[in-house]
This record gives sequence, structure tokens and C-alpha cells, in this order.
Amino acid sequence: MGWLSHVLARLQALPGAWRRQREQRTVERLAIPEPLWQLTLLRYPFLAQRSAEDLNELRRLCSLFLDSKEFHGAAGFEVSDEVALAVAAQACLPVLRLGLAWYDGFVGIVMHESEVLARREVMDEDGIVHAFDEELAGEAMEGGPLMLSWQAMAAHPDPALDPGDSIFNVVIHEFAHVIDMRDGWADGVPPLPSLAERERWLDVIEPEWQAFCARVDAGEATLIDPYGAESLEEFFAVAVEAFFVAPTELRQEQPSLYRLLAGFFRQDPAA
Repeated sequence: MGWLSHVLARLQALPGAWRRQREQRTVERLAIPEPLWQLTLLRYPFLAQRSAEDLNELRRLCSLFLDSKEFHGAAGFEVSDEVALAVAAQACLPVLRLGLAWYDGFVGIVMHESEVLARREVMDEDGIVHAFDEELAGEAMEGGPLMLSWQAMAAHPDPALDPGDSIFNVVIHEFAHVIDMRDGWADGVPPLPSLAERERWLDVIEPEWQAFCARVDAGEATLIDPYGAESLEEFFAVAVEAFFVAPTELRQEQPSLYRLLAGFFRQDPAA
């Protein structure tokens, strides 16, 4: 029986060992050149502030991410290595401890040079349909593709340099929506292990959102983008932006929300 248990244990370990070997070969094949990596850290200081251990894992995940996703440039936009890595590095940060499987639901990433005008229609309470154009810096849809604007990716204020400014990071925002939609819909509650965990999540995030909406309505400056007042799912996305871009400031401004996100993402970037 001891021999059989040993054999079974080795057989069970084979898929994991095979996956690790395959990932290692991918990382070696798609090794990120050091100058390109340093350029990315220079462009996004909140990445550079992470520990050496975090950066090593982030760099590894970037190679795997770039191997699993397909980038397409719209209207002649060229998706260079610089552009692709800028997306990958920011996209992989939220799943640094969760794993890339959270992004398995889509493959395509469409890059635009600038914001995109999308035609929208809404029906009012009287049944009248109103059409309008909405300017988009990014958009995530269940099953993909995910759309991003390269110009918008350069617009991310540093709260240390621009006190009072709200955080804006379109890549983290849209990938937060991807995480939220992993259970089939965007509702501000990412997939959680149990109904009890979901209820505990709502017990924290709903009061935080309501207090945030009151501040926005009062015209107060907020670290989290005021766009989060639109809905709970948008609040989750903009809160995730602030959590990763300005963690110390978020912990000071909304400590309960910070702890909630730190528990889910298994990261404490303000530490």
C-alpha cells in the first residue's frame, strides 16, 4: 500500500510539474529585455515601488500573459513591444497572487491610439429611446475582446505630486471589470468562495460606496475617481485602481475598503 500511495502521489504531481516546466520554457522564450522592463517601471512608478520579489513574479507573469493574449492595433495603430508590455505589467499586478487563470475568459486585446466614440442607446421611464455618443478610454466585455486607448494609458496622476487629484488607470480599471465578471456578470462583487463571503463583502463595500457617493454629491475631492458613483461595479473598478496606484493614500482615506481589497487580492501594497 505504501508503494502504491507513493506512485499515486507522483502521478498526481505530474500535471503541476508539467505546467511549471511549460511555463518556465515560455518565460525563457519570451524573456523581457532589461531595458524594456526598466522603461516600463520608469513609466509607471507604482510598479517600481513594489518589492524585488513582487517585481520578479510580475515580470514572469508578464511573459506568460503576452504568450496567452492576442493584441490587435485598430485603425493602423502599431502595437509595439513597449505598448504590449505596458498593458501586461499593469494587467498582471492585480492577479500577482491570484494567478493568470482569472483572465482565461478572453484572448483578444484591441489597442487604439486615442479614445473611441461608441454609439449608445438608453430608454427613459416613458419608453423613449435616446441615442448618444460616449467617449471610451477602455471597455471590457464578457468573453472579450478588451479595448484600451494608448493615450489614456499615459494619463495617470501621481498623488504624491498632484495632491487632490483622483486616480485614473484605464488598464487596471478594465481588468478589474474582467475579474468582477469572472462569475458571469459585473456587480461589484468578484467571485468569492461562499454566499457568506459574498454577504460579508457587501456588508463592507456597500456602505463604503454610499459614503463615497455622498462625498461626490457634496463636491468633495476624492482619491477614488468620482465615476465610481455611477454604480457599485464601477466603484469596485475605480477602487481597485486606487488600491494599486496609490495604496497608502487609499488606506488613509478609506481603511475598511483597503482591508477588503487587500484580503481579496492577497496583497498589502501600502505595507
